[in-house]
Amino acid sequence: MPEQLAVEQLAIVDWVKGLAALPERGFTLEAVQDYILHHSVRPETLEKYLFFSKGNYTRNLIFKNAVFECMTICWEVGQHSRIHNHRDQNCWMSAPIGRLKVQNFRVEQKDATCGTCKIVPTEIYEMDGAHPAYVNPLEPVHQVLNLPEFNQRAVSIHVYSKPFDTCEVYTREKGTYGDVPLHYTSEYGKLHPDEKLL
Repeated sequence: MPEQLAVEQLAIVDWVKGLAALPERGFTLEAVQDYILHHSVRPETLEKYLFFSKGNYTRNLIFKNAVFECMTICWEVGQHSRIHNHRDQNCWMSAPIGRLKVQNFRVEQKDATCGTCKIVPTEIYEMDGAHPAYVNPLEPVHQVLNLPEFNQRAVSIHVYSKPFDTCEVYTREKGTYGDVPLHYTSEYGKLHPDEKLL
């Protein structure tokens, strides 16, 4: 049997304060993962940061400084991210509402001059409130999916260090990849003026 962790449940405001209290040099993969394993977010405190759209998953900024950013990502049933990386930055994830599947990929070939690549699926795992995860720096290309058979909305919390505003997106069928700009659906609980939720 896996060891049962003593988990402290916090409001999102206090959870983020705890992260922000970590010194910059101490904001390591292991230290943040340890914090997330021992501190969970009370789902009812996320309400201000929950925006759903039938068109696509939404990215909702909770906190941002020079060291990290924290956001909720809201997933309707059947929604999924594109296959992507995180610009060599660390990423930690948990899903306090619902559950999600994470599929990792190994990049076997990549040609920057042509924008072509070959990626191969590797590890696959599920994530929920009791099972947070982090992106493996050695295999950072992945996809997050709220599978139709899960039959419920999901909300994941993502911590990125350091913040970044573009990522590489991979199209496995075509064997291509390219840069994609990132944007927020909402910031600090307020819907972005350009956003129209379906």
